[in-house]
Amino acid sequence: MSELARRVLVALIGAPLTILTLWYGDAAMATLISVLSAIAAWELFRIAESGGHTPMAPLGVGLAAIVPLVVHAEHLGLVRVPFAVLPMVVLATMAVALFLRAPSEKPIGAAAITLFGVAYTGGLLSFAYALRYFDYAVGQAAGTVVVVFPLLLTWATDVGAYFTGRLIGGRKLMPFISPGKTISGAIGGIVATVMVAWLYQRYAMIPVARLALTPMALVGVAVTMSVVGQIGDLVESQLKREGNVKDSSHLLPGHGGVLDRVDSLLFTFPLAFVLLRWLVIPVPG
Repeated sequence: MSELARRVLVALIGAPLTILTLWYGDAAMATLISVLSAIAAWELFRIAESGGHTPMAPLGVGLAAIVPLVVHAEHLGLVRVPFAVLPMVVLATMAVALFLRAPSEKPIGAAAITLFGVAYTGGLLSFAYALRYFDYAVGQAAGTVVVVFPLLLTWATDVGAYFTGRLIGGRKLMPFISPGKTISGAIGGIVATVMVAWLYQRYAMIPVARLALTPMALVGVAVTMSVVGQIGDLVESQLKREGNVKDSSHLLPGHGGVLDRVDSLLFTFPLAFVLLRWLVIPVPG
């Protein structure tokens, strides 16, 4: 089976299952985010180890998996996590590093990378859950439409950048980090994202979620989401460059690892949450 065929097969299986899980939400979605966070954290720590760092991977993977479940439990009203928990987690991680890492193994760096991995994966992916239960989205369909918004815009950026870059080519965007990306591709991704955002608002956000953005806000959100999504992609590429690896793992045939698939979403999920809370307008029924 060719590389393209494997990519298409994984996408055909993964995409419907993901949308179905987003539709159901609740524990199913929290579990999916938890599993993806754990795998992404594991991949990140493998990259860090390849770069000569010594993260406390078991601790980081466990914490990354717990974060989405805690968000789910808090949404249900089962727990209430005070802000003081965050510094306590930092202190506890430093204490663990004290016992598990000798001075020669750079315990401060180990603790810092471990905490970064938890925030970068479980912390940022949990914004997908927050979008699914967005304050102004009433009902199962509305919540699904809202959380799919950054997913679709991120996909539009990837597709637009890929085909524009191949068609036009030209000057490289950041050749020392990602040699295949071009400036023309980046611009093409932005244009495609604006078009998709307009179509999605007209045929999904307004009729299903009863939410909208003003024309100026819509363009601004689409452009910002596209740019930030591409930055997220480049950030992960930079991490892989430091670790001297091509893919975060080989778990997804033709796609690399989970981190390779969610790198842009780690940036666009929280951004979409902030921008929509700030700019969205309820549409009268």
